[in-house]
Amino acid sequence: MSRIIALANQKGGVGKTTTVINLAASLAALEKKVLIVDADPQANATSGVGIDIKQVKTTIYDCLIDGVSPHEAVLPCSSDNLSVIPSNIDLVGAEIEMLERPEREKTLKKVLAGIADEYDYVLIDCSPSLGLLTVNALTAASSVIIPVQCEYFALEGLGKLLNTIKIIQTNLNPDLEIEGFLLTMYDSRLRLANQVVEEVMRHFQQMVFNTIIQRNVKLSEAPSYGQPAILYDAESRGTVNYLNLARELLERVEARQKKQEETF
Repeated sequence: MSRIIALANQKGGVGKTTTVINLAASLAALEKKVLIVDADPQANATSGVGIDIKQVKTTIYDCLIDGVSPHEAVLPCSSDNLSVIPSNIDLVGAEIEMLERPEREKTLKKVLAGIADEYDYVLIDCSPSLGLLTVNALTAASSVIIPVQCEYFALEGLGKLLNTIKIIQTNLNPDLEIEGFLLTMYDSRLRLANQVVEEVMRHFQQMVFNTIIQRNVKLSEAPSYGQPAILYDAESRGTVNYLNLARELLERVEARQKKQEETF
């Protein structure tokens, strides 16, 4: 069964898209079949895996608004086992167009129902807001990864996000779980970064991934070449971090599935 994971944080610049691209490519390298769903109008996940946005004919917008089959939107990426449903600026208007629809929060869930089972993992890149698109992503997801940057104000706004998740669990998606908090942009030389790590660990304990994503030039450079870090520089620190994260995620998911089987 496919696992759909949303990456959400209404704060911009926390490493959501970087994580979607590199976690997806790492899972693909570990022989999992992975689909990226770019649900951000900025379309950085689309260009970050080497898709020319100007050449894209069918996007997630067409699936959400015009009922186009997701199979028509899927594009292969340069990594084996990795595909993407692209986005573009049209998605900006989707929230307004969806407002009048019945069950508008479940539109993405219905779109993914027709394709998710063809993949081991579906990663949704959310926009940096708590608008209707993010609500759709959380309603469609099995779980959510919350990237938290190791910088000042890191925990600011997290309460609002957690509250939104709670509302969605109560009203729209009772099965939604928090997969984990992911610390990003870590620089061990900075005292502040170490303080943020301690604070997040103290607040959220076992919910925090052991893997921490360090600041890395190659991670920043790779998207401009339309490649995940694993293709751009397979030995970079960023590549190693994300491979470790992928392995840790697989362990967590397998442990949870085992626990559920024992319960039954």
